[in-house]
Amino acid sequence: MTANFLVQAAVFLAAAAIAAPIAKKLNISSVLGYLAAGVLIGPYGLGFVYSVYQVESILHIAEYGVALLLFLIGLELRPKRLWTMRQSIFGLGAGQVAVCALCLTPLATLFGISWDKAVFVALALSLSSTAFVLQVLEEKGELTTRHGRAAFSILLFQDLAAIPLIAMIPLWGAGAPGSGLSLVDAAFAIGAILAVVVVGRYLLSRLYKLVAMTGVREALTASALLTVVGVALLMEAVRLSAALGAFLAGAL
Repeated sequence: MTANFLVQAAVFLAAAAIAAPIAKKLNISSVLGYLAAGVLIGPYGLGFVYSVYQVESILHIAEYGVALLLFLIGLELRPKRLWTMRQSIFGLGAGQVAVCALCLTPLATLFGISWDKAVFVALALSLSSTAFVLQVLEEKGELTTRHGRAAFSILLFQDLAAIPLIAMIPLWGAGAPGSGLSLVDAAFAIGAILAVVVVGRYLLSRLYKLVAMTGVREALTASALLTVVGVALLMEAVRLSAALGAFLAGAL
């Protein structure tokens, strides 16, 4: 661990510690405060993070934070509840993506993009940030409300829709071979998701019960963190969202 890393960590923590109370004082979400702090200390602001490379290296750490957040949210949701939400997930979710894509495709063509690539751009822009929205809903205590469940359903569908979108990248980007998922990669991705579902459904709960029987809180915390990191690594290995895998592990 280098001194430079410690300095950066201190800057990030200081920015977060300052941004959160300011955001609360202004009666806005702390997420917006964190975003403003990131812009301020970033390479296009005050320059405390002075290169795009540093930003990319930080994002790898931030992804695990998002995965942990969705793992905790998944713990609060039961599989039966997800099943009862299937109409919202595939109804509202598919409807939102379709409507946004239909509206954005003509706009994309105005920038000189061909129709086939405009469709892909529109589909990509129809997806939003799961972590951002869920964090705001969680802060306001609205995740279990009717509109909170509707928003969650849409976000979950978007995470699922991202899988075939990534797989179809070669269809739209002939000039960038290998940027998407091949059929073999897609098969591995589906297999990884099924593995997370099976392990989460039949093994994780029993494992946590055994760990809880030890009476050591630290062991339970370490097991939860190991689950998040392990699932995140598995999802990254098959080129999928680590956050989606962490959510599935928590929910099942």
